[in-house]
Amino acid sequence: MNRRPFLSLSLAALGVPRSAGAQIAWNPTRPVVLVVPFAPGGPNDLVARLVAPHMQAVFAQNVLVENRPGATGAIGARHVITQPADGHTLIIAGSGTLTTNPVVMARPGYDPEKDFAPITLAMSAPNILVVHKDVPASSLTEVVRWLNHNDGRIAYSSGGVGSPEQLGMELFLRAAGAGATHVPFPGGAPAVAALIQGVVQVSVLNAATVKPHLVSGALRAIAVTAPQRFAPLPDVPTMIELGYPEVISASWSAFLAPVGTPSPAVMRLHEVITTILRRPEVTERLTAIGFSVDATAPEELGHIITSDLGRWRRVVREAGIQVN
Repeated sequence: MNRRPFLSLSLAALGVPRSAGAQIAWNPTRPVVLVVPFAPGGPNDLVARLVAPHMQAVFAQNVLVENRPGATGAIGARHVITQPADGHTLIIAGSGTLTTNPVVMARPGYDPEKDFAPITLAMSAPNILVVHKDVPASSLTEVVRWLNHNDGRIAYSSGGVGSPEQLGMELFLRAAGAGATHVPFPGGAPAVAALIQGVVQVSVLNAATVKPHLVSGALRAIAVTAPQRFAPLPDVPTMIELGYPEVISASWSAFLAPVGTPSPAVMRLHEVITTILRRPEVTERLTAIGFSVDATAPEELGHIITSDLGRWRRVVREAGIQVN
């Protein structure tokens, strides 16, 4: 567990008008804890530590980042739902924790739709279908033809059984009517390394993670699994453009509170956090590593969670992925 206090900043420096804050009466009465269900250093931890000092300045209360890693975020999620639903404990959870764990774990210990109150989708990055530089395919049509020609002998990597990488790849394979052999690794970084080294030949991986290797030429981008093109790689087409509208997968981070948190607290937290996310220095830091800042309404985050859960349940069922 890692807690870290932050120094205060002035309210005026944040660009948050006092009149806007005054419209919503709720304010914390003791320190606020932002629970990151992963070890320090990842994207969820980064966005928490970027937002925390600004929240502290607005609320005039300490805002602490607390890391509770384990079970792909499930340990931290279980902890948060046991905390008082009063706005003083939030979780900064990723898409895997909220929409993958519940469909691949027999007993995740939480229900993302029933146990949390959405605050905002903070940021997101699409996944990209990528191949090793020596694969004899440069377009999606060529990749599908290459996969079918090799009849399941091609291997793809992921961050583990039931990981977002596996589900994203299986979603593509189902849509393309193709086959490939899954080779799981203990995390996204080893999955990328295996592809670069040629241990596997193709994968669906997070755009922010693979971007440096696409720029270096070690990997080749085939298609973005998002409704829009990925801004840092504008020449890479989307799956939708290429005739696969159902192949949508992304990695994202979101702020949520325990269910039952009063509406004034949720709305005040939403107001403050989204204002902070839109500050130029925060946006620039997040976009520099490949994420786009979303800062959505709570209702939109709720819709995304429900939609993703439905998509991944179908993929798990059709691909025969064994629930652990």
